Amino acid sequence: MDIKEELRIIKRGTEEIISEEELIKKIEKSRKEKRPLRVKQGFDPNAPDIHLGHTVGLRKMRQFQDSGHDVYFLIGDFTGMIGDPSGKSITRKQLT
Repeated sequence: MDIKEELRIIKRGTEEIISEEELIKKIEKSRKEKRPLRVKQGFDPNAPDIHLGHTVGLRKMRQFQDSGHDVYFLIGDFTGMIGDPSGKSITRKQLT
């Protein structure tokens, strides 16, 4: 698959890619050096679950993987030890 096709697949379903030129340079360098990109997505272990909203990033990671790149899933162990410092982990009242 050429770089234009790979970029088209990566861009599909995205609102914006910050510095598309930088992404193109990284893909070109990856191919020249015959080394896959390392793409990472992090998860907060304090969250009660992985929900449907996470599938957007997971599907994008799969597209990178299908293009021959390495994907890594990170679990925030430090966040897990200290908890959520933002206070956002407080349960909200259920709306009716």
